[in-house]
Amino acid sequence: MLYPAFIKLENRQCLVVGGGKVAARKVKMLLMCGAKVRVVSPQVVEELAALAAVGEIEWVRRGFVAGDTAGAFLVVSATDDREVNGQVARECAAGNILLNVVDQPEFCSFYVPSVIRRGELTVAISTGGKSPLLARKLREKLEKVFPPAYGEFLEYLGSLRREIISRYPAAKEEVLDKIVTPEVFSALEKNDVAAAKELVKGVYDRYRSEPPDGAS
Repeated sequence: MLYPAFIKLENRQCLVVGGGKVAARKVKMLLMCGAKVRVVSPQVVEELAALAAVGEIEWVRRGFVAGDTAGAFLVVSATDDREVNGQVARECAAGNILLNVVDQPEFCSFYVPSVIRRGELTVAISTGGKSPLLARKLREKLEKVFPPAYGEFLEYLGSLRREIISRYPAAKEEVLDKIVTPEVFSALEKNDVAAAKELVKGVYDRYRSEPPDGAS
């Protein structure tokens, strides 16, 4: 069984071995998470070359050699050379470094899930490396369940949560549980964030006029 986790990569050194289109996608995601990225590859696609040219990534223009994983918190090997991937895997195992090898789950110490992002809301789907296709199909299905409205609504709910915790510390769980009703989800499924906010506000206003038991 895998342990699900979200990893903070801001200002962490990450290594990507390989310079093709798949490597470029991995680099893009790492940069979005605030990582410092080094790419090791004799050649890279235009997108990676452009990032290197403006200093967004470090590009080491050669193949992988022993010691390249030194200092890395996380490594992604995105080559189609099994021998190279195996070398990277052995070095990461010896150094207790997190490793994902694209399309070769037997080398991985973690798998990259298929992801839906709606602002700070992240829904991740993993098949344990058995079927990336199924993970992608499930993601496409769930994208319709979680429209973009969820991102804005989460920001609103997060702000309201802080107010509720401050105002009703003894009854915060009750209040928080009650303000998100089935009607709120119905509004969000229609991508109507304004209606969702109004529904939450209506419930919360009733609590403020008639505080629950235990509220201060």
